[in-house]
Amino acid sequence: MIKPKNRKHLDFSVWKKEVLKDPELRVEYNRLQPEYAVIQAILDARIKKGVTQKELAQRIGTKQSVISRLESGHANPSVAFLKKLAQALNSHLEIRFR
Repeated sequence: MIKPKNRKHLDFSVWKKEVLKDPELRVEYNRLQPEYAVIQAILDARIKKGVTQKELAQRIGTKQSVISRLESGHANPSVAFLKKLAQALNSHLEIRFR
């Protein structure tokens, strides 16, 4: 696919900074931040270990689609599930309040 010459690349961090100037959007973004932090931590751990969604699912004893839903934000995992996930990634689960 060829990009139009007049189209500029927009860096995500620049876009995010701009859209978070909207007070309503910023409130909603902050409200959802804990969910996004969990998703990002799971993705980072899985990728760091070089494990596919399918491999992770097999280690936990679930389906790849469960991992996909979790990573896309369409699932709300229990602490028990997160503990299984951490164990499958040879990691430990740490939850903090700041």
